[in-house]
Amino acid sequence: MKTSGMKSMYSASFVVCGTLLLAMTAALGASLPATAQVDKSETDKIWETCTSTTGTGATRLPACTDLIEKKLVEGRKLAGALCIRGNDLTEKGELDAALSDLNRAIEIDPTYACAFVNRGRVYKFKRDYDRAIAEYSEAIRLDSKMVLAWNNRGDAYLAKQDPDRAIADLDMAIKIAPNYALAYRNRGGAYARKHDYRQAITDYSMAIRIAPSINTYIDRGEVYRDSEQLELAIADFTTVIKMAPQDARGWRNRGMLRLWTGDNKGGLADYNKALEYDPADVASWNNRGQAKLRLGDKKGAIADFRKALALEPGLESATAVLKRLGVTP
Repeated sequence: MKTSGMKSMYSASFVVCGTLLLAMTAALGASLPATAQVDKSETDKIWETCTSTTGTGATRLPACTDLIEKKLVEGRKLAGALCIRGNDLTEKGELDAALSDLNRAIEIDPTYACAFVNRGRVYKFKRDYDRAIAEYSEAIRLDSKMVLAWNNRGDAYLAKQDPDRAIADLDMAIKIAPNYALAYRNRGGAYARKHDYRQAITDYSMAIRIAPSINTYIDRGEVYRDSEQLELAIADFTTVIKMAPQDARGWRNRGMLRLWTGDNKGGLADYNKALEYDPADVASWNNRGQAKLRLGDKKGAIADFRKALALEPGLESATAVLKRLGVTP
């Protein structure tokens, strides 16, 4: 049976530099340039929006752009606006534009660790892991207590299939910030990569205790599944369904486990929901076909296997079943 293929385990931190922005705001509180003195109060409001840790890219991006394009700030404040806009452009997938902003921020202030962290994220998304690690390393050199740099370098090492170095960096991130849930989640992913399921579960459980999230429940559920603790895995995927009923991942992962444990009707029901929310998922069509076949619905199973093949031509599992049934794939 084809698995769901929905790994999302090893994610670098979403970096607006969090509380660091608060410190940055204070540190950058020097007087505005002469061009901004015309309406300082309005510029201050734009600056607050640009640097908000509670806002979103939709509000920060235009504010930061105003500061940059209208030349309302200069020096380290300009670097800060560029850094934040670079981060939000990264989240939009506009990596080259983000890189341009972050390069400029670093040119203005080569000691600005947060800009190196955000530039590291761009290279990580570009899959240039060595360059990402170099950026995070420079951020650490500039600020050895910067938890995001340790966390994200660990994430990059994991992307390079080096879980031991990832764990070392994530240990440091947790030492600096013992309640940093993402570092526990990423370290759990590193231990899972080493098949140390007990420690992976311990780390995922700590992350859930600190900040429950859908992705961490999925991660822990997968480790429970891989370590054959199927009831606990089903419980985690059920929690995902309760937290996000329109997220297909909970339904398809629980559906797969229900099929594994012989609950074919339950598996079919879960895959019906999974396909309602994600009709492009090949594994769900394939696995629902298996459920229908087990329940005696040969016609429905054939239709599902053919749909899986339409989405992924040559899919071996679907092709094999159809041939066994004497049907042309």
